[in-house]
Amino acid sequence: MRRTPSVFRTTASVALGSVCLVVAIGTVSAQDALTREQQVLVDKREAVERQLQDAAVVDRKVMVKMRDGKRMAADIYRPKNATGKVPTIFVRTPYNFNFWDVKLGAPRDMSDELKVVKRGYALVEMNERGHYFSEGNYEILGAPLSDGVDAVRWITSQPWSNGKVGTTGCSSTAEWQMAVVAQDTPGLAAFNVQGFGAGVGRVGPYYEQGNWYRGGAVQMLFIDWLYKEQNQVRPQFPSTMSQADLIRASKMFDLDSAPPRADWDKAFWVLPEKDIMTSVNGPKGIFADVMDVPTGGNMIARTPNSPAWYKGGLWHDTMKIDKPGLWFMSWFDVSVSPNLAAYNHVRATAPKNVADEQYAVIAPVLHCAYTRATEHTVIGDLDVGDARFDYDALVYGWFDKWLKGEDSPVVDRQAKVMYYTMGENAWHNTTTWPPAGAVTRDLYFTSGGKANTLYGDGKLSPTAPTGADQPDRFIYDPMNPVTTLGGGGCCQGTAVKFGSFDQNPQLARNDILVYDSAPFTQGTEVSGPITVTLYVSSDAKDTDFTFKVMDVMPDGKAFNITENIQRMRYRDGYDKPPVWMKDGEIYKVTFQPIDTSWFFKPGHTLRVAIASSNFPRFDRNLNTGGNNYDEAKGVIAHNAVHHDAAHPSKITYTVVPRAQP
Repeated sequence: MRRTPSVFRTTASVALGSVCLVVAIGTVSAQDALTREQQVLVDKREAVERQLQDAAVVDRKVMVKMRDGKRMAADIYRPKNATGKVPTIFVRTPYNFNFWDVKLGAPRDMSDELKVVKRGYALVEMNERGHYFSEGNYEILGAPLSDGVDAVRWITSQPWSNGKVGTTGCSSTAEWQMAVVAQDTPGLAAFNVQGFGAGVGRVGPYYEQGNWYRGGAVQMLFIDWLYKEQNQVRPQFPSTMSQADLIRASKMFDLDSAPPRADWDKAFWVLPEKDIMTSVNGPKGIFADVMDVPTGGNMIARTPNSPAWYKGGLWHDTMKIDKPGLWFMSWFDVSVSPNLAAYNHVRATAPKNVADEQYAVIAPVLHCAYTRATEHTVIGDLDVGDARFDYDALVYGWFDKWLKGEDSPVVDRQAKVMYYTMGENAWHNTTTWPPAGAVTRDLYFTSGGKANTLYGDGKLSPTAPTGADQPDRFIYDPMNPVTTLGGGGCCQGTAVKFGSFDQNPQLARNDILVYDSAPFTQGTEVSGPITVTLYVSSDAKDTDFTFKVMDVMPDGKAFNITENIQRMRYRDGYDKPPVWMKDGEIYKVTFQPIDTSWFFKPGHTLRVAIASSNFPRFDRNLNTGGNNYDEAKGVIAHNAVHHDAAHPSKITYTVVPRAQP
C-alpha cells in the first residue's frame, strides 16, 4: 500500500536522515506577519537551502520522458565537488517532495538532500505518474512497473552518472521497487525496501496482493488511502511549459490535493462496501468505478487470485530477484509475514552470491516508524524499551559498497537477520528466519463448552484432547462486529488505533472465545511463525474466523502481540473455487502463518482469543456466500470451535531454545 504523507517522512524512516519538519499553519502567506517560531523555521530552511545550493548542482522539475511519451517530474541534486561521475540514490514516490513550502513561502527543510550530496551521491527524487507535476493518470498496478524501469535507464544514461543506481524508501516509496528490480535493469545495483508490504502480490501461502487481502478478507486501510490518491481528475500544467516556468510555478502551487476531511469512523460502516468511496464524495477511480483500465478494473470486485493482480506492478514469487537487497520490516506493520516470506524466497532462489547479500532488519515499531524509536519506544500503550538503531549508517554503508565499490565495515558486521524481541526488549542477530535452532510447540484448545469471554473456562493445554467434543459456540452478527483494538496496520486515521493495548475491556464480549495457557515457568522466546488450526462449524454458508495472540501480565493486563483472519470460502486455497459451509458439518481451517518475536517472562500467560470479526481492520463477512462487496444486508451466523480427539484445534508457535540460569 502506498501511504505516508511526504517522501522524507518516508525516507527518514529511511535512511536518508531525520524526519522533515513540516508545520501546518493554515493560510498564512509569505506576505503575512510570521510568528517568532515560524520565522525561526523559515530562517533554518533558507539556511539549509543556501548550503545545498553551495554544495550541489541543483536541477529541479526535470521532466523525464517515459516509453509512452508521458513525462515524470524529477528534482536532481549532484555534488559540485565530484571529480568524476557519481552513483545515484533514487527515490520514487507518489508523495509530495516539492522543494518550496507554499504556505510559508520558503524552501522546505532540505537537510536530507544535503546529506546525500555530501556523501558523494546524486539524489533523484521523482513523482509517480499522475501525481503532482508528473503527467498521465495514476494506475496503481499499471504504469509504475514500466515507469520504474524507464527512470533507471534514464538516470544511468546521464553524463554525470557512474552507471549505478540504488533505490530506497518506505511504504509507497518502496513498494514499486521489487517488481522493477526483478526486471534486471542494467545499472540498478542494489535496493533498500522498507515497510514494503503493498508491493508484494503472491508469495508462498500469502495471496495478499499488495495488502488488499488477509486470509481472503479485505484489509480496509486501502480504501481511505485511495480517497486521496486515486486522483484521476487533477490540475496539470501544459506539456509545453518550460522548466523555468515549472520551477516558478512550484513556488506557488505544489498541487497537493486537499479533499474534504472524511469521517472514516462512519464511512467504513457503509454498506454495500463498494459505495464507501461514494459515501464520502470521493473521486472516481480504480477502487470501484474504473472498469476499462488495462489492469482489470474495480479492485473491490476482484478475488485474491484474480488475473488482474498479475498484470501490473506487484512483485510475485515467480519474478526472480538477483540484486543485493536491504530489507526493513516491523512487527506492528501491515504485513510483516509476507515481507519475511519474500525475503526468504529471494534468499532461497537467487544465485548464491546474491542470496548471501540479502539483509533483514525487523524493528518493534508501527509502519515506517523506524527512526521514531526512542529510549522508551512505545507501540500503542506498551513500552518495548530502547529500540534505537543507526539506520543511516547501515543504508549509507550499503550504498557505499554497491554503488561506489568501497569496503563497508558496517555491512560486513551486519547479521543476515537482525530482529528485536519485544518483552525482553533487545536486538538479536541470526543467520536465518526463523532463527537458527528454532523449534515448534503446540498448545491445544480445550474447555467445558463455555470459553466465551475472559471469564469463561477456555484453556490451552500442551496435551492433545482425548475426551468428548464440547464445542464453544458464539453468535456472529455482522451488524455488531468485534471492533479493532490494536494490532499491526496503517493508515486508517482515527478509525483504528494500531499497536499493543490491554485487550481485557473488549474480552468481556460474549462473541469472543478466550483460551489461556498455564503461566510460563521459565523465560521463553517466541520468534518465528505462529499458526492456528481450528475445527469449526457454522449455520452460515460463509463466515470468517479470527484469532488474536496476547501476553497476559501478572497484573492481569493482556497486551496483543499479533492477529490473523481467515475467510472460510477460501479455506481450501486462494487459487481454487470458493467452497461453502453446510450446517452441521465440521471443517478444518489452518490460518496463514503470522510472525512475531516476543519474550514471555516467567509468570506470564499466552492467551488466544477467537472471534469472527476484527473490523474495520478487516471488512465484515456478511455470511451470505454472496459477493460481499455489493451486499447491504447480512445474516447472523451461529459459529462454533470444536476441540476433541477427532478435532484437535491448536496453536503452533515457534520457540528459540535458551540455556536457563
